Amino acid sequence: MEKRTLGRTDITASVIGFGGIPIQGLSYAGAERVLLHAFEKGIDFYDTARGYTDSEEKIGRALGSRRDSVYIATKAMSRDASGMKGELESSLRNLRTDMIDLYQFHGVGNMQQLERILGPGGAYETLAEAREEGKVRWIGITGHSRDILLHAAGLGVFDTVQLPFNAIETEWKDEVLPAAHSAGMGTLGMKPVAGGALADVPPAIRFTITQGIDISIPGMDAVEQIDENITAGNLAAPTASELEALSKEKEAWGELFCRRCGYCMPCPSGLNIPFLLLLEGYYNRYELKDWAISRMRTQEKKYSDCTECGECLEKCPYSLPIPELMKRAERLLEK
Repeated sequence: MEKRTLGRTDITASVIGFGGIPIQGLSYAGAERVLLHAFEKGIDFYDTARGYTDSEEKIGRALGSRRDSVYIATKAMSRDASGMKGELESSLRNLRTDMIDLYQFHGVGNMQQLERILGPGGAYETLAEAREEGKVRWIGITGHSRDILLHAAGLGVFDTVQLPFNAIETEWKDEVLPAAHSAGMGTLGMKPVAGGALADVPPAIRFTITQGIDISIPGMDAVEQIDENITAGNLAAPTASELEALSKEKEAWGELFCRRCGYCMPCPSGLNIPFLLLLEGYYNRYELKDWAISRMRTQEKKYSDCTECGECLEKCPYSLPIPELMKRAERLLEK
């Protein structure tokens, strides 16, 4: 497993990190098995968040005794100083550590949030103070808005940026990644396989870490996934045939690709919008019709439960016509 230094920080970690979202669905014993397998295979960067239910606690339990051998990154949604103080203390307790290597502002989606974070009484004050006290070493920002992260890169106050980057979402290469690198920021790539949309995983991950991402953090909840993902950690660029295959997959998904960022949630009608749209993609583009229908039937709320209220339209950062997509999927999978 190759290693890289994360921007101007002194974090030199495996180029394949561990995304902590999926282990929410595992038992504590199951999560420990997966996390320790990742550690044994050379993964030493672990990313989680306060919003990932018990992910922090599972990482703390599994890796607490190995704390000196791993880098821990987490993040919180609080925008004010007092709220962030509580989030930080919870993170320290859950992760069983007295210091977090990288603490990030989670999902900053508009200028009002960014200004609140950086203004008087904002959450940045708490993390800056925690850095002085040795509770936090580096401060980062995450999000899905290119405009916001581009602006943040020019402020000089964030050490890292985490963004969704993969062979489908390549638009980050135009301005955001160059700006981050110019500012000395480390770059963390979430969703390297586009939330499961890209079928051939190792080339998809290698694409990210050879196109501007320092450390790629695919989510993992099985030892088999770890074994597959770490094969991408040799920094070899995808071959011409692999790039062609990735390009064809991007073309197949088209402009209506759901990035599964989750900003549309919660749905007032209880639909798991990102998951349902992913199933429609598998049905339509990968010819996995029976599989997609069977998975759809396990959902308590289906496409036909969409009331077209429009709330998701206001929240989607990619301006997807979600109600229209739901009706289209209903015709395909439910009828």
